[in-house]
Amino acid sequence: MRLRTAVEADLDGLLGCVVDESISWAHPDRLLSNLDRGNYRFDRIWLAVDEESGEILGRAVWWGFPGADHPLALDCVYVHPSVEDRVGLATELLTRAHTAYGRRPEYHIFLTNDWRDQPRSAGAVAWRREAAARAGLTEELERLRYEWTPDEAVPEPSKRLVFRGDDDDEAFVAAFRRAAVGTLDFATRQALLTLDPEAQAREDVRDLRSMPGDRSWWRLAYTRDGEDLVGFALPSANDGGPVVGYLGVVPEHRGHGYVDDLLAEITRSHAGRGVQRIMADTDRGNAPMARAFERAGYRNQAIRLVLSADPLKD
Repeated sequence: MRLRTAVEADLDGLLGCVVDESISWAHPDRLLSNLDRGNYRFDRIWLAVDEESGEILGRAVWWGFPGADHPLALDCVYVHPSVEDRVGLATELLTRAHTAYGRRPEYHIFLTNDWRDQPRSAGAVAWRREAAARAGLTEELERLRYEWTPDEAVPEPSKRLVFRGDDDDEAFVAAFRRAAVGTLDFATRQALLTLDPEAQAREDVRDLRSMPGDRSWWRLAYTRDGEDLVGFALPSANDGGPVVGYLGVVPEHRGHGYVDDLLAEITRSHAGRGVQRIMADTDRGNAPMARAFERAGYRNQAIRLVLSADPLKD
């Protein structure tokens, strides 16, 4: 068995790697479209190739922003059913890639809400989870996936807050830093284990600017007199369409339900552009945010399972 990165000549073989389990994967349309956009790259697709037949028996596909130095997340793990030790081969692929990247990107698996009760889904997750853990992705997080459609009423403008754009990224860096104090967001808390608050806020702003959403949509939220910062509301988009990019309330204004005003502003912003679906995620453990989505008419329609490395050991 030879482990290596893919090259353009492997395309037909890559398209033949079919995952028939109940789990998200880099199916042919997704593979081709992401290669075309630059989110996938051949040198970030790792293969296990049978040296005698030349058949691809394993494939791991990483996603990243076009032009970025490193991939952001693992999208798909495939091992042919004929391989006796699927966990072992997948572990080798991930470990080899992690060594090349000098880091362990998260693995994102999209699932139905009832995946644990579905034997095929549970089985598909089980061996991948074991391989990911052996390769150092030992932290596990479930994120609830929500969607809003025009079947729900568009929220009215806030009567408590005023929203203003700001072309200066530094204003958002400062707001992100303030809102990170005491946050329930798992990713932010994990980042703060290894980054100082300023660096963490700048990283968030940089990542959000890299998304396809328009920077001009971003808003800072103030009290009605326009003097006191309450939080921020950032509509955005990813490759799948409009999303609730990011929102936060600074600590001194928490406990007053301002999350509803911020989410409403994001929803109104997208709805005003005529979108037909807004997607959003929140950690299962972030109950206040989950309740805010439900109050705003967002429907929980899937799960995103995120497997990541312990930041203190990575």
